[in-house]
Amino acid sequence: MVKKRYILNFPPESGDKPLSYHLVRDYDIRINILKAEVYPGKRGSLLLELQGKKENIEKGVKYLTDQHVVCEPLEKRIHFEEKKCIDCGNCTAVCFAGALTMNRETWKLEFDKSKCVVCELCIPACPLHLFEIDFK
Repeated sequence: MVKKRYILNFPPESGDKPLSYHLVRDYDIRINILKAEVYPGKRGSLLLELQGKKENIEKGVKYLTDQHVVCEPLEKRIHFEEKKCIDCGNCTAVCFAGALTMNRETWKLEFDKSKCVVCELCIPACPLHLFEIDFK
């Protein structure tokens, strides 16, 4: 079993299709919706964590792309300049996912990329502008 996170961007015509249902039923993939912006009749986006066999996830992602859904792996979406950080903790106040925390022993900022949902709230919270979205 593997876990992968994807940002899904889909066109208006895909918004009313039971895409997640097919991922679960047809490809035996567990889905965790981490962030959603879905508006019927308009473009939408989802941040999903997919869990299952690697080959099933690959088949599920192919199914989504066949439905005109753009699937981007999450790993390509966040950049943090940790070496320049002064450990002020401003970003921890807005990080609802718990990816940014202060170590209570060292008072150093810790960033757990596996918990990050790329909500982008840390970007304006950082006084040194050390967070940015990587659009590679």
